[in-house]
Amino acid sequence: MDEKNRDRAIVEAEFLDLPMIPLRGLSVFPNMVLHFDIGREKSINALEKAMVNNQYIFLSSQRDENTDLPTTKDFYEIGTIAKIKQMLKLPGDSIRVLVEGICRGKIAETLFEVPYFKCRVKPLPDDDKANDDSEAEALMRTVLGSFDEYININQNLAPEVFASVVTIDSPGRMADMIASHLEIKIEDKQAVLELLDQKERLKKLNSILLKEIEILNIEQDISSKVKSQINQNQREYYLREQMRAIQEELGGDESIEDEVAGFREKLEKLGLDEKITDKIEKEISRFSRMQPSSAEATVSRTYIETILGLPWNDLSEDNIDIAKAEKILDEDHYGLHKVKDRVLEYLAVMRLSESLKGPILCLVGPPGTGKTSIARSIARSIDREFIRMSLGGVRDEAEIRGHRRTYIGAIPGRIITSIKECGTRNPVFLFDEVDKIGADYKGDPASALLEVLDPEQNKDFTDHFLEVPFDLSKVMFITTANTTETIPRPLLDRMEVIEVSGYTEDDKLNIAKQYLVPKQIKENGLTKQIISFTDSGLKAIINSYTRESGVRNLEREIGNLCRKVARGYVAGDSAKVSITAKRVEEYLGKKKFRYDVIKNKTEVGVTTGLAWTIVGGVTLFIETAALPGTGRLELTGQLGDVMQESAKAGVSYIRSVAKKLGIEEDFYKKYDIHIHIPEGATPKDGPSAGVTMCTALISTLTNTPVRKDVAMTGEITLRGKVLPVGGIREKVMAAHRAGIRKVLLPKENEVDIPDIPEAVRNEMEFVLLDTVSDALKEVLVK
Repeated sequence: MDEKNRDRAIVEAEFLDLPMIPLRGLSVFPNMVLHFDIGREKSINALEKAMVNNQYIFLSSQRDENTDLPTTKDFYEIGTIAKIKQMLKLPGDSIRVLVEGICRGKIAETLFEVPYFKCRVKPLPDDDKANDDSEAEALMRTVLGSFDEYININQNLAPEVFASVVTIDSPGRMADMIASHLEIKIEDKQAVLELLDQKERLKKLNSILLKEIEILNIEQDISSKVKSQINQNQREYYLREQMRAIQEELGGDESIEDEVAGFREKLEKLGLDEKITDKIEKEISRFSRMQPSSAEATVSRTYIETILGLPWNDLSEDNIDIAKAEKILDEDHYGLHKVKDRVLEYLAVMRLSESLKGPILCLVGPPGTGKTSIARSIARSIDREFIRMSLGGVRDEAEIRGHRRTYIGAIPGRIITSIKECGTRNPVFLFDEVDKIGADYKGDPASALLEVLDPEQNKDFTDHFLEVPFDLSKVMFITTANTTETIPRPLLDRMEVIEVSGYTEDDKLNIAKQYLVPKQIKENGLTKQIISFTDSGLKAIINSYTRESGVRNLEREIGNLCRKVARGYVAGDSAKVSITAKRVEEYLGKKKFRYDVIKNKTEVGVTTGLAWTIVGGVTLFIETAALPGTGRLELTGQLGDVMQESAKAGVSYIRSVAKKLGIEEDFYKKYDIHIHIPEGATPKDGPSAGVTMCTALISTLTNTPVRKDVAMTGEITLRGKVLPVGGIREKVMAAHRAGIRKVLLPKENEVDIPDIPEAVRNEMEFVLLDTVSDALKEVLVK
């Protein structure tokens, strides 16, 4: 059978079982001869099978050309039955194939996919007689006209292509030939291939041609404009090069005009107040006349960039949800109920009044109690940016208000800089360690903070560098401190103090279990299957290896233990480690701290006092001795001025009631009195030990034992009155930790008892003192 008859037989067959090759980024039309390369194993197998049989193969385009291993869903059903004309093996296991399209075909069934695709294909030949009418002729002329215009615009097609198309008298074949030459997407070519009605095929092709012509016209228009712009740019470039050469001779820079134009554009977009705009515009004009390499231009450029980079109109959208805020605070912090309540009240007022005018919150408490993280949680709960600025050791007012631009290298203050970096005008701004701010010949930063923290003034805060007012009234300011004693009074007056007191042993235990242990296990690459902490182990760390009101050192020691376990695990010890009290001492060494535990119940001249330090409450044993001498008063143990005055007041009170107490009235002449408070290396001060020293001295002078299992605190007067003191919560917790269950407190401190944790309060007995005599009745053993 000759070749033509074989092709006719293929076209007239009802179904054909043919090998199939999926084509990537390519469409083959009937009556079209082209070559392509194949390299996939399945495609090569299909090609070889076709060559062995009758050289006929079915070609279909892939839906996605990036699919390397297509399945039946990844290629179109309608493709082209083609005859392989020639094949050539190329380097790299690929083959170049020359094929000729015979007719359309549709996949009726996929027979198998391995080792190649084989499909049952239904031939779909064109019926030229059915479309040989006037409408088809008109459509052919229209398409030819559009194709002629397309070739004239598209420089990639040779004019000879049109000549070859004009001679075709079959509508379907003409459409196929034109479609094969168009630079269009595979989806569009496939749409033409799938249309069996030749008139519809011509209509579809014409719409594609018109769309492509429109796109090409736009491309030409853009190209023309770009070319014109390039010519203009070349002219400007030439002129700028001439200017640059001149400016180089004068010491200038070619980019200053672009900078100035950029500055003016940004200024216009900001839409600032007229006075501020005028000032910045003057500065920009002044900058444009400067030599760019000069130091003065550097300061001016920094000023303009800073002032234009500030978030003048950018505000974070507040999302004050009290329930969400409470949940976040509870997630981040254990206990601290009073602090959380006050913070939530503050947020509630903010939501109702939509204003921040009011007191600035000042969180005061010992280190490591979570003051900074509370501020961070507030920012997270209302979806605001968070800025932290540490004031510890700040002595220069310029840190707050910036440097004046008369100085070379002048920069804005840290407040303006931080707000510029965060990009919003209403962040939560934390001033950390406000109690450690200093002052020297460079100015007083605390006084500069008065304007920042005063709601009536900060809406027009003027940084020395900016010299224009910037509104800080939308900023939520929060401060932290360890004590209020060193905060300047005018600054403290602008803040509402919230006490963040220390944690009890139970608090620390719960914090360690819920937060610190999981955090350190994760940070050290461990799991719960490798290490676990017992309550006894955590209590051992809390009591014997840390002495603090917060949990910072506790976290450090837990991390230390985790690292030691991690080292053992890496070395090959895969057994799970349980951290008990015994193992804590084994890993961390000898105990670093001890707490006083009352052993002897009574002793002459020794009383148990209570004191408050920056790391929490402690117990103090106050010892007194009366020695033959000339009436000298000796005070040892690094006592501060206030404590020394309390001791002298106690001696004077005893002299006034000596006869009543059965003490020799001239004891102050016959005896030298020595008062000592152990741990002499630790400085001590404050009025809290007044009643304690007085009681110890009376015990010595009357030779009456005093109960050491009773602790006391309170300031005394010359008339023997016991005055209230601070730190009651921490002092009582220290007494409880030392095994003391009875505490003497000034009567006016009764209001502080509810602040003591309920678990501690229920185990303690409190006696309220009005005078020293009340204390003597409780502690002297007759």
